[in-house]
Amino acid sequence: MTPPDSSDPLDTAHRYAVWLLARLGADETSLKRGEPGLHPVIDWARSGAMALTGRRDGPARLCPAPLTACADGVLRAFEAIAGPLPGLSGGDLLTERAAIMGLTRNGATSLGGSCRLLLADDGWIAVNLPRPDDWAMVPAWLETDIQPDWEAVAEVVKERTAEALLTQGHLLGLAIAVMNEPTADCGPWRIERPSNGPGGRRRDRPLVLDLTGLWAGPLCCSLLRMQRARVIKIENIHRPDGARRGSAQFYDLLNVGKESVALDFGSANGLAQLRRLIEAADIVVESARPRALRQFGIDAEEMVASVPGLTWVGITGYGREEPEANWIAFGDDAGVAAGLSSLVAEPDGTPNFCADAIADPLAGLHAALAAWHCWISGAGGLVSVSLRDVAAHCVNFDRPANGLRERRLEWQEMLEACREPVAEPTARRSGGIARSLGADTAVVLSEFGLRC
Repeated sequence: MTPPDSSDPLDTAHRYAVWLLARLGADETSLKRGEPGLHPVIDWARSGAMALTGRRDGPARLCPAPLTACADGVLRAFEAIAGPLPGLSGGDLLTERAAIMGLTRNGATSLGGSCRLLLADDGWIAVNLPRPDDWAMVPAWLETDIQPDWEAVAEVVKERTAEALLTQGHLLGLAIAVMNEPTADCGPWRIERPSNGPGGRRRDRPLVLDLTGLWAGPLCCSLLRMQRARVIKIENIHRPDGARRGSAQFYDLLNVGKESVALDFGSANGLAQLRRLIEAADIVVESARPRALRQFGIDAEEMVASVPGLTWVGITGYGREEPEANWIAFGDDAGVAAGLSSLVAEPDGTPNFCADAIADPLAGLHAALAAWHCWISGAGGLVSVSLRDVAAHCVNFDRPANGLRERRLEWQEMLEACREPVAEPTARRSGGIARSLGADTAVVLSEFGLRC
């Protein structure tokens, strides 16, 4: 689908909302135009995203792609089909984690610190090692004994080609990406409708199972909850959401209001309970590689085909098609793969990370919109949302004929001419505390006729 004319940047968010609804086949008449929005570069500066981009000891850098405007556009489209979400700003959703955790821009090191841009023999790569298990795999990845620190890794990486590092890293389940120029637009999602026809809606408010962790999936389910969905967060008791070990304030923000169920995925009883809950749900959202649930005997394609009206949202790094379906990604390295670091590089070519893991909240926003549409349509379906593809799509929306680098010069001149200050990021209040792990297990299982 060809993006609309980009002649009026003040209406970028509205035109993006129109484009999204048209792609979904949704009714556009409920979309309120309202007042023209901010110019995308002004929105970028005011959102806090610009303050999070660039070297720590250098100026904040703009991104010549309408990322915050796209985030606002998703919210407008979501409100058009679901209802108002007062007080929400797309730009703020992109930056609130950094505001809560006090993160600051740090050039070629991600704000969270786990991802680095390293120079290989033939180009830059992003290497994300957020877990102890990732560091344990580094000697196998580089095929040499090595000290577990970034300086030692950088010394070895510069002797290897980016492609060789990427291939070996993917085989070992590491989150690695080659720094690309902006990639082709694959669209913000892929939706496969079930062959068994529309199943109809079973409830006036959807029952959502949140099988996700970290940021993109929990944000998606949080937005659905704001639209009156009942959300049950389901975690493997042996491997709960890793975000529980991070910022409590950020975890509460994304998970307040959700019921908490902890199941033993390692037991036949736990998997039977999970399957029964999925069969009762309207929307399932998960954020693991497809094979993660398949190894437990739960296949998304089969569930959508067998449960009329079920909407299954799979958030992955690179989609559900082989071989990318097996590749690991997080928000920072996925943004690098989409071309964002090349767009915010220093004048000397040294790359920077673009804001804070920005592919995560962008994916969460788009996933919520697609999920709600599939539910209200009654048809259900399998919705595939890729971190890389969503970021690449937003980069390509309204892409000018003369190129993004020319636009960067134009937007920089505009910022300087209007003397727009670069704002720091801000965050919402959670409005409560998220439920402790498994706090609602017994009650929920009893409701669905299941024994603990």
